[in-house]
Amino acid sequence: MAKVGLLAGIGKLPVEFMRAAQTAGYEVVVIALIPDTDPALAEEAQAYYEINVAKVNTIFKTLHAEGVTEITMLGKVTKELLFKGLRMPDMRAIKILSSLRNRKDDTIMLAIVDELAKEGIQVADQTKYMKSLMPAPGVLTKKQPTEEQLADIRFGFEVAKQMGGLDIGQTVVVKHLAVMAIEAIEGTDACIRRGGELGRGDAVVVKTAKPAQDVRFDVPAVGLRTIESMIAGECKVLAIEAHRTIFVEQEDVLKLANRKGIVICAVEGPDEE
Repeated sequence: MAKVGLLAGIGKLPVEFMRAAQTAGYEVVVIALIPDTDPALAEEAQAYYEINVAKVNTIFKTLHAEGVTEITMLGKVTKELLFKGLRMPDMRAIKILSSLRNRKDDTIMLAIVDELAKEGIQVADQTKYMKSLMPAPGVLTKKQPTEEQLADIRFGFEVAKQMGGLDIGQTVVVKHLAVMAIEAIEGTDACIRRGGELGRGDAVVVKTAKPAQDVRFDVPAVGLRTIESMIAGECKVLAIEAHRTIFVEQEDVLKLANRKGIVICAVEGPDEE
């Protein structure tokens, strides 16, 4: 049986990938990079390791020992770790960090991709087994967006693309054609809660892929935690980019959204229209 490696962070996305790859006939070797990854990874993976993200050499040695030549990186590994300080990084990690020209997401991830390539390990398309979880254009909930909300979606989409082009973030919160919050280092959920609070209810959340999205990492994704953050911030609409956003836990998310009167829709990007 062919093997695929999974470098996993927090969230359901790594679990969805693992199960999809297993269904496709692959043996999945999981390396959990930080604490609090989903317990299903340890329970269901053919091989499971917990290795701190700062122990780069150990990660590489484990992948080689398992015979892994292709990996996928999925799940949240917050960039705040870099600013709080990595816990006892090895020399390989220190070398990678010292080589960075800046600490933008793409800069960091490309450095990791290059380092893996030196070890003969290819980073695969994150969406390789996830196409069925990437919705086509349309409204996914029972409730439809109003004309005012549609205008906010269009406005938010444009802003999100501009922010993505600067490699700042992929999510914006808008209301009445004004930006309430832009995702930065705090991540999507904190951005949604902050934007919802500033919008004082009824805000619109828009999440898009970057204009030059590298599908090997940081593909936009939403799930149950996204909708829970919207409820906490009293946001009323979630718009994601059609065909380019991974939507996990769909049944639970849509059930909760319908119960709370929240609109979820997938919108075409300019390159698809």
